[in-house]
Amino acid sequence: MSKHPILRTPAGQLQRAAIRDAFVKLDPRRLKSNPVMFATAVTALLTTVLGLRDLVSGTGGAGATLHISAWLWIAVLFANYAEALAEGRGRARADSLRATKADTMVRLLAEANTPPEEATMVASSGLREGQYVLVTAGDIIPTDAEVVHGVASVDESAITGESAPVIRESGGDRSSVTGGTRIVSDSLVLRVTAEPGKSFLDRMIALVEGAERQRTPNEIALNILLAGLTLIFLFVVVTLEPFASFSGAQIPVVALAALFVTLIPTTIGALLSAIGIAGMDRLVRANVIAKSGRAVEAAGDVDTLLLDKTGTITFGNRMADDLFPAPGVTREALAVAAGLASLADETPEGKSVTEKAREILGRGLPEAPGAEAVPFTAQTRLSGVDLPDGRRLRKGAVDAIMRLTGQSLPAALAHSVETIARSGGTPLLVAEDRAILGVIHLKDIIKPGVRERFADLRAMGIRTVMITGDNPLTAAAIAAEAGVDDFLAEATPEMKLDYIRKAQAGGRLVAMCGDGSNDAPALAQADVGVAMNSGTPAAKEAANLIDLDSDPTKLIEVVMVGKGLLISRGSLTTFSIANDVAKYFAILPAIFVTAYPGLSVLNVMQLASPTSAILSAVIFNALIIVALIPLALRGVKYAPSSAAALLRRNLLVYGAGGLIVPFLGIKAVDMALAALNLA
Repeated sequence: MSKHPILRTPAGQLQRAAIRDAFVKLDPRRLKSNPVMFATAVTALLTTVLGLRDLVSGTGGAGATLHISAWLWIAVLFANYAEALAEGRGRARADSLRATKADTMVRLLAEANTPPEEATMVASSGLREGQYVLVTAGDIIPTDAEVVHGVASVDESAITGESAPVIRESGGDRSSVTGGTRIVSDSLVLRVTAEPGKSFLDRMIALVEGAERQRTPNEIALNILLAGLTLIFLFVVVTLEPFASFSGAQIPVVALAALFVTLIPTTIGALLSAIGIAGMDRLVRANVIAKSGRAVEAAGDVDTLLLDKTGTITFGNRMADDLFPAPGVTREALAVAAGLASLADETPEGKSVTEKAREILGRGLPEAPGAEAVPFTAQTRLSGVDLPDGRRLRKGAVDAIMRLTGQSLPAALAHSVETIARSGGTPLLVAEDRAILGVIHLKDIIKPGVRERFADLRAMGIRTVMITGDNPLTAAAIAAEAGVDDFLAEATPEMKLDYIRKAQAGGRLVAMCGDGSNDAPALAQADVGVAMNSGTPAAKEAANLIDLDSDPTKLIEVVMVGKGLLISRGSLTTFSIANDVAKYFAILPAIFVTAYPGLSVLNVMQLASPTSAILSAVIFNALIIVALIPLALRGVKYAPSSAAALLRRNLLVYGAGGLIVPFLGIKAVDMALAALNLA
């Protein structure tokens, strides 16, 4: 017989695996890591034994006891299911990564400069750190390595999901390659940087599977609190029997067991591990790999973000913003000259000048057949074209054009140049032969929406700091336009490290991103360091988070995920503790009402009978875990706001909700039991 169609889908397979693992996790060696659910399982086992004993002996009440024990087992199983489902998502991602690993034959070189014909073929699994290999077009890069010779295009789609190949070359900040990626063109000589089983891909697989997921400090602290509460309530329940006997009342053991389970915070105990795993899974889905859960949690607590200007706040390429003609020159004439001078300039800046000229003219540039391009050089610091009619059009740095023409700037044009410089832009002069025609305003373009995102971060109490190599005047102008709180101009590695240390000494938690070896000290010092996957091995080793997309703006998303994790844990803890109150109102009057009839006034829900009250509370206790599994895996939605506002929302929604929902739920279960004559 074929399987149900839903179970044949990837999601269905994940569900089946989670159901199977939920039973496997009943192993006491696994359960003991979760004190609350371990205590619940022991209680379920005790009530099962008591129920079977009563059933065999024919003693009354066996049905109710077994009914309670069944719901206790359901609570334990669904707690295991939530954890298994969270782990299963990571395992599916790990399987796709594992598929990229293959033991292939590679060309091993004795030294970096060994001729290719002297290479020996060895299995990639036997490579050791420090060895040299040669890879050519079509080869799979066998392990993590650093380029020591050559330039090549590398397809990293197996790791990052990005289909466009990237350039990898020796030297600089793009010399790192990852095992499992593929050479598209040319060839590279690589130096192996990872021992077998310890490559970046191996660590990714272990991390996303959860095999190396270590509990975070907050999670450990919460586990200790839950274990302490479990011991306290165990003592409370055990001492109830002597008090009841002294009062002449008899409390069934099963009633005490049910009271114990409903007293301890089973809801958060059941979902705590799943919340942590799901938080790391959300980072994985954002293509960010966390080396530890501690980094994710720290991201939620950071209050200072260090952001690189280029590529994060700005697009990274200066763009033509406007043209200012010299006295006696029309704006259209300046646009024609600037556009023609930039026709052979293939840089983003040059293309932007051409586009701005066409925008001003409202038409295409005039034809210039036979024009001879004059390329930019570091010595001349200008470029342009020589037209067939003998005219020479040039654009370049202010001092270079003034030196070329031998002319001084008119007062109006000098004012424009100074205004552009003060605003953080770059002025380029345009000249025809020895006449200066005007100035081009090049500026770093702020990415759309960045200012709004910084405003959101400010509402969250997070201070943003822009890091740039620009001079202080330019940095101040861009910082003001972007809306950051502070900036660090003319930044060096030592200045970054010093800035982070001073912020941390003041009690702040700092996050930063980087990709170069010069960023490694600061990444290691920061509480949250995000390295770009395209960066150097030193940067990736120093950081505790690695962005596979190499997108510096991902740092903001990492903070959002971290805060979402902390809020999810706090919200569900609040709900769990609050909903215990309703369970007390259900069970305590039911246990003591015969000895103390006056306690009947506490039966505010008007439950049908003491047996129904106990059973209803236990059933609700199991069902609420089931209901909260999707929320634990998805996470509580985070909206940027102050800590005080978040606390008010948490108490209102999850505190008040935790008080109200159980009263309604237990009453509904009680009515269903009464209708079915089950209690």
